[in-house]
Amino acid sequence: MSTTMPKAAELERKWYVLDAEGKTLGTLATEAATLLRGKHKPIFAPHVDCGDFVIVINADKVVLTGNKLDQKMYYHHTGYIGNMKKIKYSKLMAEKPEFVVTKAVKGMLPDTTLGRKALTRLHVYKGAEHPHAAQKPEVREF
Repeated sequence: MSTTMPKAAELERKWYVLDAEGKTLGTLATEAATLLRGKHKPIFAPHVDCGDFVIVINADKVVLTGNKLDQKMYYHHTGYIGNMKKIKYSKLMAEKPEFVVTKAVKGMLPDTTLGRKALTRLHVYKGAEHPHAAQKPEVREF
């Protein structure tokens, strides 16, 4: 008996909607990363991109536990000497909550071409509306 390997051309990709309202950031990112990689499927293989599309709505209503909203910082470097920038998550959540969710999911995906390709299938929206109704996405509870 031989093991069947999934082929990229034979895969059927579904669309899922994750509602972030009242969910913690880590739990949301874990569920999104699992769906993007395809680890929820019985045909999962780590070397094949067999993940699905994920739509995250209500990104502005995601929750950070404890004092993380005031104490957690986001750091980035501009490329110039001495230009390390930092910003509090409270300010980042007020201005760009889509970026916060995308960054959390990106950290849970592999740092390979498969991870970068999977991240292109993630769509994050601030409010409850999204323009992907034509794809007939399923609402995923977690």
